[in-house]
Amino acid sequence: MSPVQKYAIGAGAAVLLSLIFFGAGWITLLVILGVVGAPVVGYLMLDPSQRARLKRARKRGIGR
Repeated sequence: MSPVQKYAIGAGAAVLLSLIFFGAGWITLLVILGVVGAPVVGYLMLDPSQRARLKRARKRGIGR
């Protein structure tokens, strides 16, 4: 299973849990945006050199 698929499953689970606990409404929308937006904002805050380093780490596999 690729890392992208793992993230998609995790995001789907977060959406499902938020809908169960909070119901449909603004709170659910904010939770979904937080789950999806936090990693995106974190990635965009990196310097170009840090992004390149992260790409190299992903390519060879972290911890190998």
